[in-house]
Amino acid sequence: MTPTLEMMPLQTVTPASFRRFTVSEYHRLTEAGYLTPEDRVELLEGILVTKMARNPPHEAGINQLMFALIAVVGPDWNVRIQNAIQLGTSEPEPDAAVVRMRANRYADRHPEAADIGLLVEVSDSSLARDRIDKLRIYARAGVPTYWIVNLIDRQIEVYDRPTGPSANPEYASRQTYTAGDSIPVILGGVTLGQIAVSAVLPAA
Repeated sequence: MTPTLEMMPLQTVTPASFRRFTVSEYHRLTEAGYLTPEDRVELLEGILVTKMARNPPHEAGINQLMFALIAVVGPDWNVRIQNAIQLGTSEPEPDAAVVRMRANRYADRHPEAADIGLLVEVSDSSLARDRIDKLRIYARAGVPTYWIVNLIDRQIEVYDRPTGPSANPEYASRQTYTAGDSIPVILGGVTLGQIAVSAVLPAA
């Protein structure tokens, strides 16, 4: 399979002279109408990155993930699907974000690192970018737990214990769950329940 840009990590496709945008500039591009929802981009480390194309397995995985999370997280947490979050120089739109409940449901700002309990990406063609770029961004921001629903290998990768800001941000712990396994859902240091891998992965 020939690699496409959405499959490749940012550092392999970005010239050193590439012009990076601040989050404020990104917002202004949207407010001025230069970027619309149809453009399907997100801001990663100052770079406008095209999001992966929609396909039935990816969307089925997102829907199954949403129902599984809602059934577990309880009233103190809010499940957001493909909504923006703000992390330093990035404004990604993860496939799912479990964030602390606020009375105004984040009507005044996007969720930030301190609000987030769990981020999830559902990955097929974007797997390399999710494992490298998104993982680095989330670990640098201190997002406590990051899941990759890996549709290619039919497994869910769970990353915990972020390093936070460092020369090479990463997660110190990685566990892989496959069919027949269940994943503990830990938010704010509390285990709220478990989700079966089979409840998230779409039928083969």
